[in-house]
Amino acid sequence: MTYTHHLTLDQPYAQAVESVRAALSEQGFGIITEIDMRATFEKKLDADAAEEIGDYIILGACNPSLARQALAAEPQLGALLPCNVIVRAGGDGSLVEAMDPRVMVQLSDSDQVRVVAEDADTRLGAALATLSRSA
Repeated sequence: MTYTHHLTLDQPYAQAVESVRAALSEQGFGIITEIDMRATFEKKLDADAAEEIGDYIILGACNPSLARQALAAEPQLGALLPCNVIVRAGGDGSLVEAMDPRVMVQLSDSDQVRVVAEDADTRLGAALATLSRSA
């Protein structure tokens, strides 16, 4: 089962992170959480673990309007929020992977959740398309 959308950007890591932030913002997503995996591994494990994971960030993207609709339909969906988007250094560029919000539909029979998931997926897809065109 595929649970992410992904693309490779021909950009250095730091630039790719900024490009992802901008593309998500254009689609109404704010970043409400941010996890720098390299820094976390260095702090919690050691320098070798940090080097092994490399440049890798998890951005917790949230569109408040969509989150409100999803939580109104099923409050327990909060366990699946925000939509995580990762950016990691890889090969000749940077890899971007975004959670497929339609995965939520597989866990719920709610038509309201289905509508929200489709909307979120369309918006994330548009953000990735913007990134793909600018790469």
